[in-house]
Amino acid sequence: MGNTVNRRFSLYRLCVFFFFIGLRFVFGDVSYSVAEEMKRGSVIGNIGKDLGLGIATLSSRKARIDTDGNDKRYSDINLSTGDLIVTERIDRESLCGKKATCILKEELVLENPLELHRISIHVQDINDNAPLFSEDLISFEITESADKGARFLLTDAHDADVGTNTVQRYSLQNNEHFTINVATEGSGRKHSELVLVKELDREHENELKLLLTALDGGSPQRSGTAIIHVTVLDANDNAPVFSQAVYKTSLPENSPVDTPVVTVSATDADTGANGDITYSFDHTSDDHVSLFSLDHKTGEIRVIGSIDYESERSIEMRIRAKDGPGLTSFCTVLLDVTDVNDNPPAISLKSLTNPIPENVSPGTEVGIINVQDRDSENNRQVRCSIQENVPFKLVPSIKNYYSLVTTGQLDRELVSDYNITISATDEGSPPLSSSKTVQLSVADINDNPPVFEEQSYSAYVTENNKPGSTLCSVTARDPDWRQNGTVIYSLLAGEVNGAPVSSYLSVNGDTGVIHAVRSFDFEQFRSFKVHVMARDNGSPPLSSNVTVSVFISDVNDNSPQILYPAPEGNSFMTELVPKAAHGGSLVSKVMRWTRTPDRTPGCPII
Repeated sequence: MGNTVNRRFSLYRLCVFFFFIGLRFVFGDVSYSVAEEMKRGSVIGNIGKDLGLGIATLSSRKARIDTDGNDKRYSDINLSTGDLIVTERIDRESLCGKKATCILKEELVLENPLELHRISIHVQDINDNAPLFSEDLISFEITESADKGARFLLTDAHDADVGTNTVQRYSLQNNEHFTINVATEGSGRKHSELVLVKELDREHENELKLLLTALDGGSPQRSGTAIIHVTVLDANDNAPVFSQAVYKTSLPENSPVDTPVVTVSATDADTGANGDITYSFDHTSDDHVSLFSLDHKTGEIRVIGSIDYESERSIEMRIRAKDGPGLTSFCTVLLDVTDVNDNPPAISLKSLTNPIPENVSPGTEVGIINVQDRDSENNRQVRCSIQENVPFKLVPSIKNYYSLVTTGQLDRELVSDYNITISATDEGSPPLSSSKTVQLSVADINDNPPVFEEQSYSAYVTENNKPGSTLCSVTARDPDWRQNGTVIYSLLAGEVNGAPVSSYLSVNGDTGVIHAVRSFDFEQFRSFKVHVMARDNGSPPLSSNVTVSVFISDVNDNSPQILYPAPEGNSFMTELVPKAAHGGSLVSKVMRWTRTPDRTPGCPII
């Protein structure tokens, strides 16, 4: 057992070596050869180097492996090395059956710009299956009157491998009555016949048991065995004969259970039990047996399972007809499965830039959409559309890829989010469709300056106010988002009566409330103007200004003063009055000074 494992491992290493030699280019695409059953993580080839793509390019352009119409990926790309590596177990027999060539189709997708490279992986067969007979005991009832040279068709051994790894020869246990003859059909199928070389004598020997061995051509070689049990009788010299060697028919997929497919028919020239024919499947896979029933008496084949064109487009079944004593013949049923439109298009979002800045130019690519339909011909032809009234459109790209691009200028302050519905409809009858909604957010940029609610502001304050008292507040709005819409208030530099404006007023940077820094004096000045700036927190910041007029109102805070005679000292005022002065004559004037606005300085009081 250990030697077998070592030889198999050596075969893997040899296959890996030959796969490197098998690397070739076809019209810019790449093709590799790889042995089946390689371990996960095994290197298939360096696709980055083969396509002339550097490691940085693979990462920046989001290189990935996609499949066409198959959800299962058997390989992936290592962005750190550019290697194409095995990611899933590759079983050539389950993928391709007995086909001479087995090719996995995958695609290398690059973005920015979108680029597609087809990858063909040729899966090479290894000898991992031994020949297997459909029955361990092959029974014959042969009349003793059978002539020398009589031939009896043996059940073939089946080997799931292909080429030299499949059945190459048969050998028969040494005996005096029979030998084995192996013939090769035009298709390459080998079948064996039991050949009588010495007449049988039932009275001498009424049965024989011989070991039949089937050997393949692999390295290491594998084999399978069956026992041939010959019962010697007295008559059955005719084997069943089918009316056709090959029965060809077609069947739509999704055909209901119990749908008739075809009826095979064989006749036997013998009578009685020697001509009683029964039908059975021979070397038909379990998958196919689960799809069809075969009436053992009539040869009618009917549907019992789900037929899927997308899983298998043609089915081959081998039918055996056996008479009572055990003579057999075979025919082949070839069934073409026809497609019906039973798969809606599948929409996949391969790439999406989200969010997108509101100042992107029209025509900017923001997403990549892939549409697949597993049906064939017209049933897989797909039309894609996008709902109206959104500033986006779909642009057909490579193969079944579409680019989602902008068609107009975006404005986050008007619409901040989009739900874009993409619809895909095939051209089947009736058509099938599907849809997918893509959510896109618009990212804010600082494109709006703060705007004051008023064109100008007026503040009224009574003189002798307390420092820190509130005069008024200003308010500016910015429709931008977060820091781009955060407003900060400040006083613009200036002077009032030769002093900095900041020595008179202050503004709260967060609220826009204006406070008096000092107490005002109406007798010094009655009004002044300042300028307030509202600035957002964007980068670069945007701002706007507004004028605030401050009006100071008077209070009676000054008493009158006598200027003449001077109130200081002990001097007396002496006036001479003529004796001839009449009543009401002006004798003198008393002058006072007041700072109140309702009287002019020096206004006389009599």
